[in-house]
Amino acid sequence: MIEISIRLNGEEVSGSVEDRLSLADFVREHRLLTGTHVGCEHGVCGACTLLLDGNPVRSCITLAAAADGCEVRTVEGYAEDPLMQAIRKAFNMRHALQCGFCTPGMLATAYDILCRCGDLDRSRIRSELAGNLCRCTGYLPIISAIEDVHAQRLARKTR
Repeated sequence: MIEISIRLNGEEVSGSVEDRLSLADFVREHRLLTGTHVGCEHGVCGACTLLLDGNPVRSCITLAAAADGCEVRTVEGYAEDPLMQAIRKAFNMRHALQCGFCTPGMLATAYDILCRCGDLDRSRIRSELAGNLCRCTGYLPIISAIEDVHAQRLARKTR
């Protein structure tokens, strides 16, 4: 067992974990934050994407022990975040979710894209989303939602 301490959604948490416990399982089973979904368990589908020190990671292949001393943000950790509120509203308006399984990972990735990429067009968004799989929406509504938020942010900057 390894003792870890992380800042999870703004709260300091600690616990003993097995050496091979994934960050996804730590968040879901030890902290009962089930918004992080586990799909492929091979780091391919992106459903388990969350932010680790501000960077998107596949939590199913990231060891909980590797997050010791880090900031972890799951889908539950954006309650008061204006950017995530805009993303969620755009996903809703564009019908960018259906079954919802990929949604937590898509939201984390969309958040990262909008924070990191200043120059966005449809092609760039597609490329940035390449690591997240969705079986329901066909991606176009997700891409459109991200475009909408990007356009809103640009409009605010030019005022």
